[in-house]
Amino acid sequence: MGRLDNKVALITGGNSGIGRATCRLFAKEGAKVFTCARRADKNQEIVDEITAAGGTIAAISADLSKQEECQKVVDACIAEYGRIDVLVNVAGIADKHKPICRCEEEWFDYVVKIDMYSVYWMCKYALVDMEKRGAGSIVNISSIGSQGVAGISYSAAKAAVNGMTKNIACYYADTDIRCNAVAPGPTPTALNTPDKLATFDEFAGVCARHMDQSLPEAQAEDQALACLYFASDESKAVTAQILYVDHGTTLY
Repeated sequence: MGRLDNKVALITGGNSGIGRATCRLFAKEGAKVFTCARRADKNQEIVDEITAAGGTIAAISADLSKQEECQKVVDACIAEYGRIDVLVNVAGIADKHKPICRCEEEWFDYVVKIDMYSVYWMCKYALVDMEKRGAGSIVNISSIGSQGVAGISYSAAKAAVNGMTKNIACYYADTDIRCNAVAPGPTPTALNTPDKLATFDEFAGVCARHMDQSLPEAQAEDQALACLYFASDESKAVTAQILYVDHGTTLY
């Protein structure tokens, strides 16, 4: 414990799945956590849980598919805690594995706004604060889908997240601002419950042929631990890395 003492961590999508597990772990490790998601009632649940456990957390409702909402979140975190030491971009949606020939432009735009543009906007605005101190750590949640084993919109968005991660790391390489990504494999969350999977395109079966289905699923807590490494000073010499947390489900 104490690996994030005196650090302020802004974690998007913190009321469920990987985001929730990351909020719990970071608070346990001493961080002052600020999170955002759309549903106020679910936000309050994680606030109550972490506060009851003795942690520090604040949350606001936000729709990160909108640029002005991303700016609002960053401003609110700074107003609450005075700075941003760590940004973890978790918020995202699944794309139902629609291949290019069955993916409507409206759906493509919707997925990309949340899974790619929100990362771009959150990084851009958080970096304004990090630049003032010349230090900070950004952790982006990518996916094994970045390798193409998902729908066209999700694959494109997550590949872009990988590219942005390396580009940001390159730009700030001579400072103490770092940028890395965690790429989860199959992880039980609200994005891939049986009822959600039932709505996926048959292309999901094609994608599955390129994965080792016999391996165990990673858990949300496994992804949170990877985020913790990148957020902590233990990885102070690490930047521009994409860490796959998938039990070797996809080996590229």
